[in-house]
Parts: sequence; C-alpha cells; structure tokens
Amino acid sequence: MGNSREAVLVDAGISCRETEKRMKRLGLSMTKVKALFISHEHSDHIRGVAVLAKKYQLPVYITPDTLRHGQLDILPSQVHTFTAAEAVQIGDIRVTAFPKLHDAADPYSFVVACGGVNIGVFTDIGAPCNGLTHHFTQCHAAFLEANYDEEMLDKGRYPYFLKNRIRGGKGHLSNRQALEVFLAHRPAFMTHLFLSHLSKDNNNPELVQSLFDQHAGNTRIVVASRYEETAVYHIQLPSAAPVARPTVTVLELFN
Repeated sequence: MGNSREAVLVDAGISCRETEKRMKRLGLSMTKVKALFISHEHSDHIRGVAVLAKKYQLPVYITPDTLRHGQLDILPSQVHTFTAAEAVQIGDIRVTAFPKLHDAADPYSFVVACGGVNIGVFTDIGAPCNGLTHHFTQCHAAFLEANYDEEMLDKGRYPYFLKNRIRGGKGHLSNRQALEVFLAHRPAFMTHLFLSHLSKDNNNPELVQSLFDQHAGNTRIVVASRYEETAVYHIQLPSAAPVARPTVTVLELFN
C-alpha cells in the first residue's frame, strides 16, 4: 500500500524473489517500499521478511513477542516496535495497529492511512472484536478475511482438532462471519473490499464472490487469489487529486 512516492508492506508471506517478481509484473518496485509491518509470527506471514529487510535495508515494525516467537534473523538496528493505537508515520503514510483475536503470541491488525484515505488490513481473525468493527466503519477500502465456508470445513478432510482450531474463536473468519461484518459495519464511502486469506481446501473463490456480490451495493468486491498478485487499485476520496491516490495490491500467499 502506498502513494506515488512511498509504500509499506504488511506481512511478507512469500519469498523475496517471488515478491519481486509479482511487483515487477505490476510495474512496481521494491525500492519504493520504506517499511515492513508484521501482524504476527505464523510462517505464512513472515517467510520473506528477513531477506527483504536485509536486501533493501528496511525497518521492520514488529512487537517484541512476535519477533521472539518468529525467530527472525533481523539486525537489531532494523527492528522497530509499535504500540496499539499509536500511529507510525512513514513519509505521508500513517500506520495504526490494534489487537486482534488469533492464536499467535501478540497479533495485530492495521489501518494504513494516506491523503485522508483509510485502508484496513483485517486477516487472521478468530472473531469480529470491537476493534475490528470500529475500524472497519472508518475504511474507504479493506482487506477482510473470508477464510472458509462452514459446510466445506465441516465435511472436509481436516482432522477434528484442526477444524476446531480454525472455527474456535482465535482461528479464522468464515465467509458468513465476514459477510456479517460487511453488512453491519460497512461505511457508505467504502469503495473496495478485498476478500483475503481464502483457504485452499475449505473455500471456493467463486462461492465467495457470488455471496458478496449479492450485497455489494456501491462497493467493488475483489477476491484476492492465493496464487498470484491482484491488480493495483487506486483508492481515493471523491475530491482527491489523482496524484494523491493511495494504491493497494495483494502480493502475499496465505495458507
């Protein structure tokens, strides 16, 4: 997410090489990225962090508990912490974190703001908490987890303990839960919703697209692929000049 001059990456779940390839295909460059923000220590969110940080000399914003449990090989000089509700300024970009419900050491969601536009990154969420619903109402665009279809999970091949972990309140949001968040808390000015972190085994992109399209209204629904980058989207206020438009895309691969 960024503007015409700078950008930030939230999590890095694929390798440095794959990140570079996907950005190049989009006409983007890693040299524009000024910081990494890490939500939690699960491998599908940190796999590329150490190499990206080293190669591009990037500051990594991460909590001490996440750093310790993730066992990331990052130079101490590149490690920066953040605190809930306290914005971090990266050029004209402002990133604010808030706690989320997930089975990780110290998990956070983020809101990225630039030019008056707020973009939420809400994935790996076990249940919709007050923080999620509060920040969702302020977003012009958002990445929202729609991890699993409840019937597919229930009838699928996962062992019982894993099914319970996923749906147990600190795992992931189902399609139904995500839709409930969207319907109850979508602001009138939300232009884009990026449905993210779909399970390979327990969900279907066409199913999710169809479910949300029925209720989309003026919001464009984009289902993010786990296999390739999404297009670049420009998010702006109705009165914003084109040069000020924040851009968003999805590069990461999530499990």
